[in-house]
Amino acid sequence: MDKVIVVGNDIYDSFIREGGYYVDKTELIYELAANTRNTATLFTRPRRFGKTLTMSMLESFFDIGRDSVDVFHGRKIVENHPEFCKEWMNQYPVLFLSWKDVEGLDFETAYKKLKAVLADLCKKHAYLLEKTEVNAADAEIFRNLMFKTGDIEETQNALKTIMRMMADVYGKPVILLIDEYDVPLAKAQESKDQDYYRRMLDVIRGILSTSLKTNEYLKFAVLTGCLRISRESIFTGVNNFACYSVTGRKFSQYFGFTQDEVAQMLDAFGLTGKMDVIRQWYDGYIFGDTELFCPWDVVSYLSAVIHDAEEEPQNFWANTSSNAILDDFVNHGKYDVTEKFETLLNGGTITEEVNEELTYDRLSDSEKNLWSVLLMTGYVSKADKSVSRGKIRIRIPNAEIADLFRTVVLERFKRTLDTGSVDAFLAAMWNQDEETASRTLTAILWDSISYFDYGEAYYHGMLNGIFTSRGFAMDSNDEAGLGRLDLRVRDRRNRRVLLMECKRSARADDMDRDCDEAISQIRKKGYDLSMPEGYEKQIVCGVALYAKMAKIRFAK
Repeated sequence: MDKVIVVGNDIYDSFIREGGYYVDKTELIYELAANTRNTATLFTRPRRFGKTLTMSMLESFFDIGRDSVDVFHGRKIVENHPEFCKEWMNQYPVLFLSWKDVEGLDFETAYKKLKAVLADLCKKHAYLLEKTEVNAADAEIFRNLMFKTGDIEETQNALKTIMRMMADVYGKPVILLIDEYDVPLAKAQESKDQDYYRRMLDVIRGILSTSLKTNEYLKFAVLTGCLRISRESIFTGVNNFACYSVTGRKFSQYFGFTQDEVAQMLDAFGLTGKMDVIRQWYDGYIFGDTELFCPWDVVSYLSAVIHDAEEEPQNFWANTSSNAILDDFVNHGKYDVTEKFETLLNGGTITEEVNEELTYDRLSDSEKNLWSVLLMTGYVSKADKSVSRGKIRIRIPNAEIADLFRTVVLERFKRTLDTGSVDAFLAAMWNQDEETASRTLTAILWDSISYFDYGEAYYHGMLNGIFTSRGFAMDSNDEAGLGRLDLRVRDRRNRRVLLMECKRSARADDMDRDCDEAISQIRKKGYDLSMPEGYEKQIVCGVALYAKMAKIRFAK
């Protein structure tokens, strides 16, 4: 069967059977079961780095109720560890659930969704009710969970109850897999409702405590999420607990694609010429000492270019979930991170102290916590392969994330424009007061987060935001004369038009010359030869911008 790029299918068995191109990460199974003795293992990675597909792979390999020989045929785990496979493949009962959909605007809504997840889990394992080995009291609780009539105590003990039933039936301890374990708390925190968070924390803590702490029916557990929630708040008393985050070396190669893996994929589909653009847009992550590409982005882009070779790279990652964490940080009034954001957006690095154990209700208590969250959730990455506990050099990993930063920063700029400065700037522009217009625009720039490598597009967006914030109609990059004009501002009430051509100056000393060149460009290309019907006055100006300085000149 010819291999295909599959986007969005994170169920391992069907992914393989429908011929999906699979980047083989099955060695993780051996490393996990043979080389660790963890009661509970937590993998924390950013969203869309293959966590769910990996968990589905684990379920398929270990599940005693399956025959997985065909879906692992030819995989590294079988080729390299045949004796291990005889001992472990399809030899243990597995309980696999995901909390990715446990959310709501309030606790009651989210709790209902949690009970729905447990009910679906019971339906999946409804065969247990037919087994004579199952304790009658457990069967009664199981039915309550299945029909969503169980009380909060039964909910908190749900996983242990099901595991006990499975162990009674199979005579073996259970492997527990919980995907997106931290989503219920993340969503509770986003609501800003402390009571919601407190109640959800109590429920989740209860479920994890009963299923992971001194549970004789547990073989081992694997959890995935974005953040490591502090042991004191949620994992108290869980012995032999191990967390492998983006900062550690162990298991670092199993989430995300290495350069060799991407090169092999491109070669398989005849797309080797796309490596440079993929590296620019979707590479740049360093987990532990491994350089990685975001797998979701790579497969999404390849799926697009297979159908259209001219498809431009897109921000696939940003559109998969809320970016509330980044938005909260950029708009946080307590910490002034302007200079740090400018350094990152200019391609530089900063060194920050990282806290790997967090609680969702305390994320914004310190700047250190906020940088830690951005690192763990993929908005920034380690800048090198060194592994240290404490301070880490970080950077924006690639063009995709830089684009997301710019979008959030520009939205912040539009929301926080100083009314007095904007009014003074607009009055100066319509009155053709060069000195005041230059000075007030410089003041506005000084209060914003700017970056040099984004070029004229950033400044276009900023100026667009200034004028539209006061209700002026804008034509951005509108066709005019022999080319495209940067900005045309229409003041319908006063029947006047402002034509603006912007230049990003290489040096401060070039700004006067660049203003003249901008005006000359408007004249030469005929941008000023026509005016919208009904308008009576047209003002032509050149704008030169360097860093946080602005120079404006009006045509005579």
